[in-house]
Amino acid sequence: MGRAVRNVFVAGCVVLWLIPLYLMVVNALTPAAEYAGKPGWTVQGFALRDNIRTAWDVAGIGDSFQASLLYAVVCGLVAVLVAAMAAFAVVVLPVPKPAFWFWLIYSGTLFPLQMFLAPLFGLYADANLYDTRIGLMLVYAAWAVPFAFFLIRNQMTTMSPELTEAALIDGASFVRIFWRIHVPLMKAGLGAAFIFQFTAVWNDLLLGITLSRSPDVQPVMAALTTLNNAYSSTGPPVILAGALIVSVPTLLLFLVFRGLFLRGITASAR
Repeated sequence: MGRAVRNVFVAGCVVLWLIPLYLMVVNALTPAAEYAGKPGWTVQGFALRDNIRTAWDVAGIGDSFQASLLYAVVCGLVAVLVAAMAAFAVVVLPVPKPAFWFWLIYSGTLFPLQMFLAPLFGLYADANLYDTRIGLMLVYAAWAVPFAFFLIRNQMTTMSPELTEAALIDGASFVRIFWRIHVPLMKAGLGAAFIFQFTAVWNDLLLGITLSRSPDVQPVMAALTTLNNAYSSTGPPVILAGALIVSVPTLLLFLVFRGLFLRGITASAR
């Protein structure tokens, strides 16, 4: 009886999650000129290609899509690399007060991002980094480090210290121990951390609308907000088509690397 109730509950949650997705797809298929002003539950046309073309070319979401892809990939990789080095230093290297350094780095996730917007905006304006790709990449990489550090450090603490001791006895340096022992053994954790940071950077809106305004610099979520304002008079089909485009990269990332993601999360949670 308990199992049946649990199955019904899970099925109900799945249906509730699928209803908005169904409405988004169905209304993205509707020709913008024929939109009736309220969400439709049945397919009233097949203009998805035209709506996507309008969102990509005419509304300019294509440039922002490419910019966000650059931010998410490069900043995610940089953040994971820096976080792995920091975790190695805190867990393996004989640094004084490792707990202090852990909390210092991890504290980046404890404070709301809104606290940093005003000073960050002023700093970027003074340094001529406002509305530049390199400026957004710097802040995205720094923003992504603390949580990636938390995940990687948790997995690194599960590794046997005898591995490091044996390597040191054999004459290996700490640099070689990091690249030849710890990095290969932490592939799942590093991959999970990258997926998390890719998704976080890709879905960012607050930093994007605060530190950029040009279509070729703005991340895709900020461009989607602009698209919502520009096409509010013609109805949601173009906006929903843009939302479908935006959802593709993260969906593909989770589908392709779901096994690596689950292994990494499991290893980090031990």
